Amino acid sequence: MAVRGCGAECAFLESEIVMKQKRPKMHAGDIEIAIAHRYGWRRYFIVPNVHWGLNFWHELDMLVVSPVGWATEIEIKVSASDLKADKKKIHGHRSDRIRQLYFAVPEDLRAKAMELIPERAGLIIVKPDMAPYAYGKTEIVKTPKTNSGARKLNEKELQKLGKLAAMRIWSLKAVVYRQQREKVKLL
Repeated sequence: MAVRGCGAECAFLESEIVMKQKRPKMHAGDIEIAIAHRYGWRRYFIVPNVHWGLNFWHELDMLVVSPVGWATEIEIKVSASDLKADKKKIHGHRSDRIRQLYFAVPEDLRAKAMELIPERAGLIIVKPDMAPYAYGKTEIVKTPKTNSGARKLNEKELQKLGKLAAMRIWSLKAVVYRQQREKVKLL
């Protein structure tokens, strides 16, 4: 809110107040949605929490598949301890089906992530967006090395991934419906 006749001095104070507003703590779900918006779910096949059915050696926080079948793994971390724990995992996020690996973290973990993620991994930072209905702004701050031994997902794998995605929709709809019923009971 501007004050009449105050000029540049008030503008500076207003910007200081905006900068000091506490940003909400980012959760994995916030980062998932921001990443999905970055890639665009109408163009890319984006599925969270992939493990069952595709026989990866580890659970992928997000699997993003390009229109031609190349797979990118997005590993989401929301704390420094989360990043440190990931270094101890024996699978190392390696697969012949993953062409690129990114870690996605809140912006305040940028320096720690650069220090701890594998050298071949890329890094996406996510900044909370204070606007209503916004999901966060993403920025690639480190480009990953491409796995030259990777292959595209085949038709059978894409169909299985589609089945997993469809199953998640119905689970989510059930949760939303239950929450809506509980809300009505409270009124």
